[in-house]
Amino acid sequence: MTPGFDLSESKLALLRLPSLRGKSGLDVGAWDGCCSFAAERLGASRVVSLDTYAWQKPGGKDGFEYARKALGSKVEDVEMEVLDISPETVGEFDVVFFLGVLYHMRHPLLSLERVASVARELVVVETLADMGYVRSPAAAFYPWDLLHDNTNWWGPNKAAVVGMLKAAGCAQVDAYSGKPITQERIRHLPSRAKEGIKWMRQTPRGSRLRLARDVTRTLVTQSRLVAHGWK
Repeated sequence: MTPGFDLSESKLALLRLPSLRGKSGLDVGAWDGCCSFAAERLGASRVVSLDTYAWQKPGGKDGFEYARKALGSKVEDVEMEVLDISPETVGEFDVVFFLGVLYHMRHPLLSLERVASVARELVVVETLADMGYVRSPAAAFYPWDLLHDNTNWWGPNKAAVVGMLKAAGCAQVDAYSGKPITQERIRHLPSRAKEGIKWMRQTPRGSRLRLARDVTRTLVTQSRLVAHGWK
């Protein structure tokens, strides 16, 4: 296995995917193509991987190319920004995957509108979720480099993701909340704690308080969310 995101069978099960046999799929924000290759393995007739941010980095597409060759895969690739997606630019697909991307978008609703515009049947969204203590649609806005990643912009709650998918044209939305990360679970996250300590040591003293707040917020209040938007 190459270094990178791991979409093991257990993680794949969390997406609660319907049958993909004979379906066409678009994987937006594909990175190393883990979801793309999984969809192909699950019987999808055609799969297209789409990315630009990760692939434009030095060596950023190496993992995808290595996996495609090693698997003898027929997955296609397109380099394109999310906001450039439309039926005219990429065509239409039965299922569109939008996994781990929404919270990186400066304009989340517009991004979902673009993604939904090319989905015939289903949009599958997996995202970081925040503001779970608010019942009405809401999203936390991160105007700073959350956890040293300046592409983290939004942490929507479940109601916000459902509402945005409906506003983007989905007639029915089913959302599944992941387990919230609580104080009880922090003790089971030694690797994350080590990362936090490393970041602390590398961070100027004046910024450590904000970083400590970011780490605490991430561990205690945030969770993951999966949503199916049916057209």
